[in-house]
Amino acid sequence: MSFPANFLWGGALAANQCEGAYLEDGKGLSQQDVMPKGVRGPVTEAPTPDNLKLVGTDFYHRYREDIALLAEMGFKVFRFSIAWSRIYPQGDEEEPNEKGLAFYDRVIDECLRHGIQPLITLSHYEMPLYLCRTYDGFRSRKVIEYFVRYARTVFERYHDRVKYWLTFNEINVTLISPLMGAGVMTPKAELTGQDKFQAAHHQLVASAWATKIAKEIDPTIQIGCMAASAPRYPMTCAPDDMMEMMLSQQELDYFIHVHCTGEYPYYAQRMWRENGAELTITDEDRKLLQNTVDFISFSYYSSKVVAADESKYQMANGNIMRGLKNPYVSYSDYDYPIDPEGLRFILNYLYDHFHKPLFVAENGVGARETLVETAEGKTVEDDYRIEFHCGHIAAMERAIEDGVDVFGYTSWGPIDCVSAASAEMTKRYGFVYVDRNQDGSGTLERYKKKSFNWYKKVIASNGREL
Repeated sequence: MSFPANFLWGGALAANQCEGAYLEDGKGLSQQDVMPKGVRGPVTEAPTPDNLKLVGTDFYHRYREDIALLAEMGFKVFRFSIAWSRIYPQGDEEEPNEKGLAFYDRVIDECLRHGIQPLITLSHYEMPLYLCRTYDGFRSRKVIEYFVRYARTVFERYHDRVKYWLTFNEINVTLISPLMGAGVMTPKAELTGQDKFQAAHHQLVASAWATKIAKEIDPTIQIGCMAASAPRYPMTCAPDDMMEMMLSQQELDYFIHVHCTGEYPYYAQRMWRENGAELTITDEDRKLLQNTVDFISFSYYSSKVVAADESKYQMANGNIMRGLKNPYVSYSDYDYPIDPEGLRFILNYLYDHFHKPLFVAENGVGARETLVETAEGKTVEDDYRIEFHCGHIAAMERAIEDGVDVFGYTSWGPIDCVSAASAEMTKRYGFVYVDRNQDGSGTLERYKKKSFNWYKKVIASNGREL
């Protein structure tokens, strides 16, 4: 048996994709409320009816039912995010919104009642819209202090019940989608390399400062970083392609290196120079960055193929990160590469480079799905999802056998939710089907898919039965 006896099996959801209740109990607007098409569409002046995230899958009102379903699968851990704009509706208030804090009290207590450990993400592609519009998100150093105030508030409130925390979800996405990752409202085409790298620096300082505060409040708290990972493969063994692979991999390592070592890697100077960036880094920044994380978490959906001359090859599809078409792997409904062995690769790579415990914080496959009637009731025959997770869990097991310290795995979207990148409902990841359609219709009822009982068996057997 390769999985440790205390291995944390579970799943992950984000507030902006599942909660809904976008203005309930004092919640303020976030950038997600004015992004009806996700990163692929326009930003609106005000929320519009076509934004499915305004209702999400109604977790805000159905959290007890949803957590009971997670418990039935045997979850040991539930990764979810706190909506910053529920706690500080504008972001700059002196005092938090008590109704927002009380909601997460109830969610945490419900998890613990079922024997599920909460793993909380402080910022998962969601920040108060007022901060985005007033300060251009993390382009402004001022937003660091507002984030730290928010972090202190929730650490003080929940530290006695929540051991595991993440600061920023997929922090490296800031360089790819500054609005999604860092609340930067200026259109991406108008941003310079200086703008993006400085905003990312402000996030890294905010993350380290939050880590410092957490440890002061409760030294037993475990803080992790979180990055969107995709191991880079060269298209060929040509030296130029190999070099492109190395440089592309460094774009991921850049963020993890700062979180784990407290300083920028040696190649940061080259990256800044090539992007026309001259970062403003104060002595206080450097001191704060020394507050390093306890573990590394990451999302893994697929690997990424690169080449020095990408124009010669076909592109594969992807959520936010895209690479070249890999002829040696299969593809999902959405033409995303499916590469279980890439998970073993990235686990070994990260452990070799950073020597920190690892947590697989997101992994899953999205598909277009339809409910079918069976003798047992309505379900989805999602054998492709079982095959996907089976392959990736087996690859994770091989990494553990390699000697990698992996202590947890949370599948993405155990209950269907609204897509982050495209804000659509049709791309479903869950073990539980939610009756909500792209036009907003549906009962919001939950139905167990075939994969529900499969994952339940995996957890009960601690990974022995795949």
